[in-house]
Amino acid sequence: MADTIKKGSLVRAVREKLENSLEAKASDARFSSYIFETKGEVMDTRGDYALVKFGFVPTSNIWLRIDQLEIFE
Repeated sequence: MADTIKKGSLVRAVREKLENSLEAKASDARFSSYIFETKGEVMDTRGDYALVKFGFVPTSNIWLRIDQLEIFE
């Protein structure tokens, strides 16, 4: 699936893959529910990571590993 997620893809975070990950341990592990429930747009990719912009409200963009994302349908 990693090769299908690219700039412009609509995605959401996968809770099971994000919780207890290295990224969760390196920062606040309490993720907002909107990253799991709303669609985000991939703004950029670098290596194994994608910069995702979620929703229409002013929230910070977030870098997530591509394997922690799924295409939003």
